[in-house]
Amino acid sequence: MPATGAVRQVALSAGRDLDATLAFWRDVLGMSIHARYDPPGIAFIMAGNVRLLFTDGIPAGTLYLDMSGLEAFYAEAKAAGIPFTAPPALVHRDTEGRFGPAGESEWMAFIKDPAGNTIGLVERRPPQEQ
Repeated sequence: MPATGAVRQVALSAGRDLDATLAFWRDVLGMSIHARYDPPGIAFIMAGNVRLLFTDGIPAGTLYLDMSGLEAFYAEAKAAGIPFTAPPALVHRDTEGRFGPAGESEWMAFIKDPAGNTIGLVERRPPQEQ
């Protein structure tokens, strides 16, 4: 069997309005548009070394992004009228260090973009910030 490596690309729905979806990712999440091709009406955003492909004709998906300052982002975004499907909450205490340094906790909040994609915003916090 061939060896596989890291995730290279993830496809997400662009919905019916690629401009609105890209504006959300740019203006709300602060991510830059890497490339756009019209036609066929697709776009790419880089999340670290992973390409996010936005295209029509596929179901909405779920993606988790690391974020520092989750509580501050939540307060600012809520004040700006950005709807959250779930506020920041503790989802895991990593006592054994399975997903990072032992003792850290993972907090998550969830929003949806105009295409219906769910974005989980994830912050790992050291024990002194829990």
